[in-house]
Amino acid sequence: MPLSTPYPLGVTLRDDGANIAIYSETAVSVTVCVFPEDGGEQQTRLVRRTGHVFHGLVSGLVPGARYGIRVDGPWDPANGLRHNAAKVLLDPHATAITGSYDRGQAQFGHRLDSPEDIDDTDSAGHVALGVVTDPDAFDWDAGGPDVAPRTPLSETIVYEMHVKGFTKQLADVPLELRGTYAGLGHPAAIRYLTDLGVTAVELLPVHQFVQDSHLEEQGLRNYWGYNTIGFFAPHGEYAAAGDTGGQVDEFKAMVKALHAAGLEVILDVVYNHTAEGNHQGPTLSFKGIDNAAYYRLVEDDREHYFDTTGTGNSVNVGHPAALGLIMDSLRYWVTEMHVDGFRFDLATTLTRQDGSAEIHSAFLSLIEQDPVLAPIKMIAEPWDTAGYQVGGFPASWSEWNGKFRDDVRDYWNGADSVLGTLSQRVLGSPDVYEASRRSPLSSVNFVTAHDGFTLADLTAYSTKHNAANGEDGKDGESDNRSSNNGAEGPTDDPAVNARRDRQRRNFLATVLLSAGVPMLLGGDEIARTQGGNNNAYCQDNEVSWFDWDAVDEELLAFTTRMIALRRSERALRPEWFRQGPESTSDDRVYIARSDGQSFSEEDWENPDARSIVFVFRHAGSASFALLLNAAENGVEFALPAVPGLPWTLVESSDPEQSLSETSSTVIVQGTSFTLLRSGVRS
Repeated sequence: MPLSTPYPLGVTLRDDGANIAIYSETAVSVTVCVFPEDGGEQQTRLVRRTGHVFHGLVSGLVPGARYGIRVDGPWDPANGLRHNAAKVLLDPHATAITGSYDRGQAQFGHRLDSPEDIDDTDSAGHVALGVVTDPDAFDWDAGGPDVAPRTPLSETIVYEMHVKGFTKQLADVPLELRGTYAGLGHPAAIRYLTDLGVTAVELLPVHQFVQDSHLEEQGLRNYWGYNTIGFFAPHGEYAAAGDTGGQVDEFKAMVKALHAAGLEVILDVVYNHTAEGNHQGPTLSFKGIDNAAYYRLVEDDREHYFDTTGTGNSVNVGHPAALGLIMDSLRYWVTEMHVDGFRFDLATTLTRQDGSAEIHSAFLSLIEQDPVLAPIKMIAEPWDTAGYQVGGFPASWSEWNGKFRDDVRDYWNGADSVLGTLSQRVLGSPDVYEASRRSPLSSVNFVTAHDGFTLADLTAYSTKHNAANGEDGKDGESDNRSSNNGAEGPTDDPAVNARRDRQRRNFLATVLLSAGVPMLLGGDEIARTQGGNNNAYCQDNEVSWFDWDAVDEELLAFTTRMIALRRSERALRPEWFRQGPESTSDDRVYIARSDGQSFSEEDWENPDARSIVFVFRHAGSASFALLLNAAENGVEFALPAVPGLPWTLVESSDPEQSLSETSSTVIVQGTSFTLLRSGVRS
């Protein structure tokens, strides 16, 4: 008789049926439950156990079959044990998930009126189920093989976007495909991205996530998706093919279409916590399988969860089972789904195996030595609720650089004494990375992201307007680095709108002309607004969706030109720190005051200083002078002397900017940038 095996975990199709393996150190038994379309429940108890893995062969696990598991064992919340065989749980390695969760008692392992007591309500019929998928069903070679772009970091321009929101109202995408993986893979969507010139899409969470009951009760929905329950399953609601398994092939087809256009796919992944919440949360999967293996529990109070994520729980990255799950998931998305990179939400939590953030944590060490993950882009959100760790990740990683965001906003909003920090950000943050021999490519530069104001709102509002979220405006951070530039919200005042237009171009240009990896929030290039809502996580509606009928065509054209310029000019995308005209590096930069003189210590410390010049050079290429003026008044800049052709005007946030061929100076209007080019003499 054929024998089952303890690895790989999850379901593996075989000629003689399907092998399934489930990890649990504390379970007494594990039963696989198959739910046929015509009703009923077929149960198969896994009679073999190797180490801590229960495994067996189940004939009913065929492609398309819906299944769950029941795990029996001790119920002892005070000691971290929450087994309840009445609950149908998701296989942690399920590659597709169908259905949803009813509100009410069934999905909770404990009694809602008495949390210490077990609840015996059978959850079958009230919870989501896994779906068996065939990894060989999709032909990656059909119509030509899939080829990953493998864009170097030095040439990468990231576009952070939401699968649904990007195409939900995009008229050139067929109605039935809007808001789906197929919609994003449609030629009209891809054409927009390639015309814009970005090289990678960074997708907000697409791992299967759970809707929050408290939001649904208010007629709202979890839009961003930071509430994961399935680390191997593409979210079923984003599939035109539905959630009965077709979502997997549809996701693959999207990836292949994006790759064919030269676009990489980076996933925003949420391995730091799950949708099961705290001790009062539901029992959907991990909590009922092996609570203490998958979650960090309070050491001397194991009924409760150690939480550095602000969600109620934190994944136990100090345990081999949880670490193995994360590593299996990462490899799956690379090998089976062909994605090109990951952005790790609250990545600092993943380094806290013993409580403190640690660069030599098991999580980082495992990724560092994994040959499958070696060519993959790894991007950290380098903070969590317990601390900030920017600059603290390995040399092969990049990081969302919150210092870039804050310092660039401060500069353009006219803050005092920020020229020194602004110069560090434009140079790729050597103050953060150079001491550990990391390059500017460690810094992902951005001024806006999904969790905050859009660029249009950053320049049009000074306070958040989150009433629609139903939390009395208490949600979302108050942003003292935003500015209404003369009026709160939309206005007909031409002077105010002109200033806002300049500021939007100032921010975009600073991101796209700084050393590092630029990231744009999707929609900023068309002036997408959320009406001042800086925490639209629950707005799965027109607040968040792209309004393609309200595109700022001039801003879009500006952004497209700036991206094309960065991609075509080697001097604008340096790979290493370089400073001073005497530098022997191919990439060089020098910095001057507006009068052309070098900065003294007193100049850097001058609280009123608002203007600065950066000259970027690359051997054998054109030189560029970036003139920044955050003062309210115009400033006269001396044109830098470089060995090349005369300076010519390339771009400016001032539509009236001009430059005479014979002039040795140029006046840059208040709160504006100007970019000049000097070609190479033949």
